[in-house]
Amino acid sequence: MAEYERQQRKIIHIDMDCFYAAVEMRDNPQYRDVALAIGGRVDKRSVLSTCNYLARRFGIHSAMPSFKAKQLCPDLVIIPGRMAVYTQVSKQIRDIFYRYTDLVEPLSLDEAFLDVTECQLFKGSATYIAMDIRRAIFEELQLTASAGVAPVKFLAKIASDENKPDGLCVITPQQIPTFIKTLALKKIPGVGRVAQQKLARRGLFNCADIQKYSAQELRSVFGKLGQDLLNYCYGIDVRPVRPNRQRKSLAVEHTFTYDVRAEIVRDEKLPLFYAELKARLIPVLKEHVITKVGVKIKYMDFTIRNIERKSTQISLTLLEDILNYLLTQNMDKPIRLLGISVAIEKRTERDNQEQQLSLLGV
Repeated sequence: MAEYERQQRKIIHIDMDCFYAAVEMRDNPQYRDVALAIGGRVDKRSVLSTCNYLARRFGIHSAMPSFKAKQLCPDLVIIPGRMAVYTQVSKQIRDIFYRYTDLVEPLSLDEAFLDVTECQLFKGSATYIAMDIRRAIFEELQLTASAGVAPVKFLAKIASDENKPDGLCVITPQQIPTFIKTLALKKIPGVGRVAQQKLARRGLFNCADIQKYSAQELRSVFGKLGQDLLNYCYGIDVRPVRPNRQRKSLAVEHTFTYDVRAEIVRDEKLPLFYAELKARLIPVLKEHVITKVGVKIKYMDFTIRNIERKSTQISLTLLEDILNYLLTQNMDKPIRLLGISVAIEKRTERDNQEQQLSLLGV
């Protein structure tokens, strides 16, 4: 189709391999040949934030309860995370990205999109650029990264997961029609568990299934998702890499692999989420100020409650107060998702002056 031929951008998606665990193995030689996970103590009913690939051979994965991981692998070593270190390493990785292009769109500490369409290194070959980025990360930081190369963002992200760990997958414009046909719909952006179930009930499992229907038919059943699905199932994704998008909020949100009691969410999960959000806020607050703090929960029956409070600061105490308010009438109802967030605005000159005065003790 003509749509394939019009896609001329060169997009790279870089995804670090088991990032937190990899940093710990690099910095602590005693962890390099053992099954390792980052998380809380087993007796605290905590969950894992990530684990290395040796641990994954036992069926261990992120968001798994620590006690269950220990049952699968009694020799599993679980250590607390060091978010400040991971944030600093993430900055070093990002500095490497900027050697190749200014069009860098970070998605999290360990992944980002790069548009290298205008990069002249390696005669403009996105494949060789991706290989060199991975080489630089390994040689300078002793960490491995996987990369996906494609003409559009969503395919680059999918490709980066194809040959993990320490892998590279390239999807050229000519390969898109063949690659797309067998692509599972669950890998497409916006297709969550509920959407997967709805699609499955109609016998729709991969892109070839979607291609049998018209845009009108898909919109009538799935609304906007139907049109998005049709575009993606023909390899169409017009979203550019956005390096300077104005950040309006920052959030940490996770769906648990099992329903969690309210008191565990409050006492165990919330402090972990707060630590992660606080670490991610450090570089952001150099140019932004907090205006609101929010908490979101989704119950086992998929009902959602959320609330925001005006505040110029975030603290664990404030988050606990908001969460307790949300839980007032449903303490006995299991929870499947927790999210915490802050709304932020660009610093004004007045904000900068007030900050300087506060630092001077005025």
